[in-house]
Amino acid sequence: MKYGRYTFTCLVKDEAILPPYKGSTLRGIFGHALKKVVCALKKLNCADCLLADRCIYPTVFEIPAKREETTGRRRIAHPPHPYVIEPPPDNKTSYLEGDKLDFSLILFGAACDNLAYFIYAFEQIGSNGIGKRIDGKGGTFSLQEVCSQGDVVYGRSDRKICKPSKTPEITGAMFSEETGAGPFSIEVELVTPLRLKYQNGLKADLPFDVLTRAMLRRISSLFEYHGECEPALDYRGLVARAKNVAVKESHIGWYDWRRYSNRQEQAMMMGGMVGKIIYENVPGEYLPLLRFCELAHLGKQTTFGLGRIQVQTSNT
Repeated sequence: MKYGRYTFTCLVKDEAILPPYKGSTLRGIFGHALKKVVCALKKLNCADCLLADRCIYPTVFEIPAKREETTGRRRIAHPPHPYVIEPPPDNKTSYLEGDKLDFSLILFGAACDNLAYFIYAFEQIGSNGIGKRIDGKGGTFSLQEVCSQGDVVYGRSDRKICKPSKTPEITGAMFSEETGAGPFSIEVELVTPLRLKYQNGLKADLPFDVLTRAMLRRISSLFEYHGECEPALDYRGLVARAKNVAVKESHIGWYDWRRYSNRQEQAMMMGGMVGKIIYENVPGEYLPLLRFCELAHLGKQTTFGLGRIQVQTSNT
């Protein structure tokens, strides 16, 4: 599966008022901007459009669920989108002319080949404005540069888009690394709110088997829809063995934030877990799962940048 992480460097052109967590704002306007950029038949729904199978927009935002050949059921009810937007890490809300507004875009699979359209969409967003309207207009910004692994793939001076020197590939072989190592003491930091639903609810509690289920769900769905196929992992065995991993320390709390949904025309609470948790005596077979989710996020609403984790290990 192709994987690309692109850092967007922007400069604010006039005053902008943004929410403390900007992932929802960037995600919402990204969808509208991309559709304006690529859609040839503006008034049609994608489902009714004859060009849908050749258009970029449905492959990013309206992915149909696959059905099992034997039962006809959808094994994955909601296919994962092939992107994650990582907003600025601070809670800054007021921006003045000349302030920086940087964020990252992570792409999976074939979406990496359409980077030029995504860059152009964000360039248009900057011209149209974002955030709270001041004198009838959102705050505008100029896209200065897009970089990937040290390569400048877009620069404002010449407005040319270059392919990165290399696009990393994540393969199933990644999950066979370090399987015999350990055990480890592992600290997992929930950098952005992690939303996991288990036992019919959202809780500020993260047993290792619950984390493992979430990691395997993220891995299997991304590889099924945006890679070649699911990795050959012992899914049931990994979950069963994860129940033997104990929590040494937990400093996890619940963080609530509000976003406005244009589609549902209402404000929504989008809480999740934040903080740090330490697990002890973790077998090495779980490290590749954690490393992958450091790259790809996990849980619900990853496109907003939720579910970002950082992992530190030490020998026990």
